[in-house]
Amino acid sequence: MYRSHNCGELNASNINTEVTLAGWVQKSRDKGFMNWVDLRDRYGITQLIFDESRTDKTVFELAKTLGREFVIQVKGTVIEREAKNKNIPTGEIEILVSELTILNTALTPPFTIEDETDGGEDIRMKYRYLDIRRNPVKNSLLFRHKVAMEVRKYLSDLDFCEVETPYLIKSTPEGARDFVVPSRMNEGQFYALPQSPQTFKQLLMVGGMDKYFQIVKCFRDEDLRADRQPEFTQIDCEMAFVEQEDILNIFEGLTRHLLKEIKGIEVDKFPRITYDYAMKTYGNDKPDIRFGMKFGELNEFAQHKEFPVFNAAELVVGIAVPGAGNYTRKEIDGLIDWVKRPQVGASGMVYVKCNEDGTYKSSVDKFYDQDDLTNWAKATEANPGDMIFVLSGPANKTRAQLSALRMELATRLGLRNPEEFAPLWVVDFPLLELDEESGRYHAMHHPFTSPKPEDMALLETEPGKVRANAYDMVLNGNEIGGGSIRIYDKATQQLMFKYLGFTEEEAKAQFGFLMDAFQFGAPPHGGLAFGLDRLVAILGGQETIRDFIAFPKNNSGRDVMIDAPAAIDDAQLKELRIKVDIA
Repeated sequence: MYRSHNCGELNASNINTEVTLAGWVQKSRDKGFMNWVDLRDRYGITQLIFDESRTDKTVFELAKTLGREFVIQVKGTVIEREAKNKNIPTGEIEILVSELTILNTALTPPFTIEDETDGGEDIRMKYRYLDIRRNPVKNSLLFRHKVAMEVRKYLSDLDFCEVETPYLIKSTPEGARDFVVPSRMNEGQFYALPQSPQTFKQLLMVGGMDKYFQIVKCFRDEDLRADRQPEFTQIDCEMAFVEQEDILNIFEGLTRHLLKEIKGIEVDKFPRITYDYAMKTYGNDKPDIRFGMKFGELNEFAQHKEFPVFNAAELVVGIAVPGAGNYTRKEIDGLIDWVKRPQVGASGMVYVKCNEDGTYKSSVDKFYDQDDLTNWAKATEANPGDMIFVLSGPANKTRAQLSALRMELATRLGLRNPEEFAPLWVVDFPLLELDEESGRYHAMHHPFTSPKPEDMALLETEPGKVRANAYDMVLNGNEIGGGSIRIYDKATQQLMFKYLGFTEEEAKAQFGFLMDAFQFGAPPHGGLAFGLDRLVAILGGQETIRDFIAFPKNNSGRDVMIDAPAAIDDAQLKELRIKVDIA
């Protein structure tokens, strides 16, 4: 038996108990006649004491050789600690060691294994197994485990069945790029790693598994950012004999359950807004509603007033920033420079100070009087002491720019409290989006999403106006889940493929198996998938997902710890009949 207790559980009630502990040496303090060692494992830290007058001489001398991160086992007696440490659960006791075994030595780690480490991100990624020993990373992984267990518990209690689906599947042209896997036994042919289990979970509904879920790894070969990895995890769910309202209620309940069990927070029923309202009011389809700053459209009050910039714009739109009326000119100019950055792309910005006496001072006073600016204030819901910032230009582009400014200002003003949670549903997405370059429509979600029944007639005449039976769950400005009611009959699915530009032959080659299945009694069905990595990070109060993944990739999609991806042996390439030409 390597240990009778862990390093986080002993306290004053265990005094005079003989114990065996094992773990890593956090640090040691040698005072000559006495040596203290902090022993660490996953559960905590226990102080060991080696006393020249009370410890066997061999054990005492061996203790002096211990280095940081040595793996050791000790036996000894729990005694009361003279200098107590109230900051740790074991701070009232220490172990008077009688036996010491060095289970393994260790090189000096390249960074300190402490909460506030001296290691940069690159070095910690290279030695991720050491980084996991630090409390912030360890606790993030334990937190992820807790969330996953609560998900499984909640769904299992509602009779959902967890079913595994294949990782080696067929490449499809929709969505992001696939990771492909060559088949040795089928020359010139390739598997793809799944971007989601979408078609398989629909086939499970055909198979009668009417409540399915899976916590599943998915893969997308696309550019990375802080909340995106080439491999990620979904809470993937599907239900048969349901309508949209059934799905929203089930997964609103799951999210409410997680917030209560994980964070101790009670949340009322989630607001629901349409996609059109979200875009018009917040400039994006995943709004953060922890704060206001709703968009106010100003075309009616800002155009035809001799200001050519606004007169030429498709949209003039502004936000009122609470308490920003005291911004200095330097601060305002800094924000103007911020929106002019290539990442945002605005050509400039107009501002209006809402004075405490009810008057207004703007950067365009030459063109607008107090009555005009009063209307701007009403449209943006500005109060005395606020500042109104106004952008103009092409409607979609300008909304995106103002949305970026809204989020930046909220961050600067401390309005994005990570311990405050504001979930909502966004519904009634467009079914199709027009790609201006190719002139083709593509599915906003995926090609298996059902149109709203009342919009079906528009598919022939105005496909861009057809609404999808689709919905996204948004939490604190992040899409954490999305789904739809699915098409479940062959004729409608064929029609959808037609409008997405598939020939009949292409549709059959890619998805014939699904349309064939629809002919054998497919039930009405729909579902939703949560992004587990992102959900866990947000619940954990973080913006990035890396620390909630045991072995993440870097921004280039590389695992610098194991040095992957890497070249493979020429013999393997020959066996796979693959020629690599790196010119």
